[in-house]
Amino acid sequence: MTGAATVEHPPSPAPAPVPRVSVVAPCFNEADGLRAFYQRCTSACRVAVGESYEIVLVDDGSSDGTWPAIEALALADDHIVGLRLLRNHGHQLASTAGLAAATGQRILLIDSDLQAPPELLAEMMRLMDAGADVVYGLRTDRAGESWFKRASASGFYRMLSWLADAPIPRDAGDFRLMTRTVVDAFLLMPEHHRFIRGMVSWIGGRQVPQPYSRSERHAGVTKYPLGKMVRLAIDAVTSFSIRPLRVAPWTGIAFALLAMVIFAYTLVQWARDHVIDGWTSLMVATTLFSGVQLIVLGIFGEYLGRLVQEAKNRPLYLVADVRHGRRLHAVPAAFSSLPPSEQQALSLAWRDHGQSGSASSVIGR
Repeated sequence: MTGAATVEHPPSPAPAPVPRVSVVAPCFNEADGLRAFYQRCTSACRVAVGESYEIVLVDDGSSDGTWPAIEALALADDHIVGLRLLRNHGHQLASTAGLAAATGQRILLIDSDLQAPPELLAEMMRLMDAGADVVYGLRTDRAGESWFKRASASGFYRMLSWLADAPIPRDAGDFRLMTRTVVDAFLLMPEHHRFIRGMVSWIGGRQVPQPYSRSERHAGVTKYPLGKMVRLAIDAVTSFSIRPLRVAPWTGIAFALLAMVIFAYTLVQWARDHVIDGWTSLMVATTLFSGVQLIVLGIFGEYLGRLVQEAKNRPLYLVADVRHGRRLHAVPAAFSSLPPSEQQALSLAWRDHGQSGSASSVIGR
C-alpha cells in the first residue's frame, strides 16, 4: 500500500498583541535628557497599562548623540521603537512620522523634554475610558518661561481662537492622548504645513482637557526660538482660517476711503494756496498706503506659497532607519500614501517579523 507523504510545517509564531497604548515622542538634540524621559515614561506606562505599551522615539535629524541613545534603548528594551529621519523636518512632521508608525489602540503624543509629565497617562486613560476621544493637556502654569513668552503665547491663542474656523482650545499644546480612530483620521490629512493641535481639534469627537503645570526643561535648550514660534503661528492661521484673505479687501476699502479724505484735504489746501504745507501729508499718505499694499500682498503670498508647495506633492518626511530591538526594518517608499489601516499593518509586521541586518529606506507620500 502506498500513499503520499505528509509534510508537517512548524506553526507560524503568533503575532504579538496590539499594545494598549503607544507613546510618540519627537526628539531633536535631546541626548542629555533622553534617559530620564525613558525612565519616567516607562514607569508611567507600566502604572497605566502594565506591559502592553510601546514608546516610539523619532530622531528628527539630530546632530548630537540622540540616535545612538535611541538605538541603545531599543537594544535593551523591546518596548522601544526608534525612527531616524534623514534630515530635520521639524517638530510637526516628526510627530506625524511617529504617529504613522505607532500601533497602539491609544496614542499619547508628548515631547521628550519632560515639560509635560508622562505620569498623567493613567488619569488620561481613565478619562478616555469614560468616553473621551481625545484628552488634551491644558497648561495652567508655565514654569521657567519669560514674561514675553507667556504674553506672546497668550496673545497667539486668543488671536487663533478668533481667526480659526475650527474651535482650538486655548493654552493647549500637542500633549494629548488620542484614540486609534482619531489618529487614523489625522493620518488621512495630506497637508505639509501642519498644526497638529488644530488638525486634531478639527477632527471633532469628544475632546476633554487634562489640566497640568508645565515644568522647565529637564535638559538642553528650547527647540522653539522666536523665529520658529512665529513660523508655527503663521502655519496655524493659514491652515485653519481664510479670514486674513477676507480682511485684506476690507482693509483696502478702508484705506481707499481714507485716501479720498486726504485727496479732498489736498484740494482744499490747493484752493487756499497752501501747496507747500501739503508736502508732509503727501509723504505720510504715500508711505502709509505703500505699507498697507505690501501687507496685503504678503497675506496673499503666504496662501499662494502654500498652494505651490502642496501642488509639488513631495514626501512629508524621509526616514532612514526604523529600529526595533536588534532589527532594522525596510520601509516601502509609498508608506505614508497608504490608508492608515495598512500603515498600522506594516508597523505590526516590522515588530513581529522584522528583517535582520542594515536597511536604509524612504517613507514618503
